[in-house]
Amino acid sequence: MALQNSTYRTHLSTIVTALFGALVLAWKHFKAAWFRKKNLRIDDPAYFKQHEGVVTTLYPHESIPVPDHGRYRLHNEMDDCIVCDLCAKICPVNCIDIDPIKSTVEIGKTSDGSTRRIYAATFDIDMAKCCYCGLCTTVCPTESLTMTKVYDYSEFDIRNMVYQFGDLTSEEAVLKRKEWDEAQLAKQAAKATPTPPPATEHEASIATDAVPAKPKPFIPKAMPPKVAIPVKKVEPNASETATDFPQTEEVKPNAAVPPKIKIPPVKIPPIKNKDEDKPEENKGGEV
Repeated sequence: MALQNSTYRTHLSTIVTALFGALVLAWKHFKAAWFRKKNLRIDDPAYFKQHEGVVTTLYPHESIPVPDHGRYRLHNEMDDCIVCDLCAKICPVNCIDIDPIKSTVEIGKTSDGSTRRIYAATFDIDMAKCCYCGLCTTVCPTESLTMTKVYDYSEFDIRNMVYQFGDLTSEEAVLKRKEWDEAQLAKQAAKATPTPPPATEHEASIATDAVPAKPKPFIPKAMPPKVAIPVKKVEPNASETATDFPQTEEVKPNAAVPPKIKIPPVKIPPIKNKDEDKPEENKGGEV
């Protein structure tokens, strides 16, 4: 029992000593701040180097400088977003919700020259689920998704923690989705209809020959007037007769052609077989 009382008194004395020391330190800083002629502001470089005076910030009128690469509230610049859906796929807590709609034409260009062809009907980020890992900003190809310096965005209603960055209204989303569906149906219909094979050179020449060419209009030319030319009559000379021209001799067939000689046929004697010269063998076996 005596041991328990001594332990209790030891702890009580330790607590009272700590409280008295804290009170003395607070009174010391209050006295220095009250009688100090000059107090440094939060944006002064030597603010955190001072050992006397007011060294706490008067929040929310004053705030501590935020580092440039801090992981705080997410922001998406939709003019640079190509709606690639990489941020939503890599998010470990599924705090990013995206509803993409493809466009039939080019929407525009991003700051780095990438082509935008997809609308974001929905691009919501639920900061109540965010674990501030920064993976979504790492995989973003156009660096449109960044973490800002805003770290105080507390809300009374948790539904206000969902930040919307979509670039289409509900009516525009329905219209864009209908345009895309009609374009896909037209493309499928074009694939279903067979296209005729290209015409060969021979068929093309036949097709061009089948079309008759338009005749050119005939324009008569002015004919020159006829001029009468006198014709002299040439009388034959009496001395020139038909006998004066050389006469060609008639070619007669040659009568001295010898008659054809008939060659008698030559008789060839028959060839005897060698076995016929041998004497016939005795059928009885006698010599």
